[in-house]
Amino acid sequence: MKNIIDLLHEGNHSCVISNNDEIRTFDRKGVIDIYELYYSDPAFLKGAVIADKIVGKGAATLMIAGKISGLYTDIISENALKLLKKYGIETECNTVVPYIINRTKTGGCPLETLCGDCEDVDLLLPVVDRFIESVRNNMKP
Repeated sequence: MKNIIDLLHEGNHSCVISNNDEIRTFDRKGVIDIYELYYSDPAFLKGAVIADKIVGKGAATLMIAGKISGLYTDIISENALKLLKKYGIETECNTVVPYIINRTKTGGCPLETLCGDCEDVDLLLPVVDRFIESVRNNMKP
């Protein structure tokens, strides 16, 4: 785990994922990288360990659904940590915050807000899907 944590910080990546001998780095904000990986290469996520800068409940949902084995994160929301623990994902973090702040720093992360108090990944995954779809639809000209 230490090597991917070092890579996360030294490379200024948003997320680093390791499975067996393969390491992949990601640089986009939010959950889009883990979301696309979950749907395009679920076998890579299964059993992987992840080092991530910020984890909210939406990202935690995708990680649990992807069956990762462990997570390190700099910052995690209370609800995301609670969800990961419920599903038995070994999690190490630097800072636990009440919630993830949105990009404009005017309130909570919209995806985490949509996830609410639900603690069932099977129910949360469609919430994440709808959120990503709505973001993509709003970005189209």
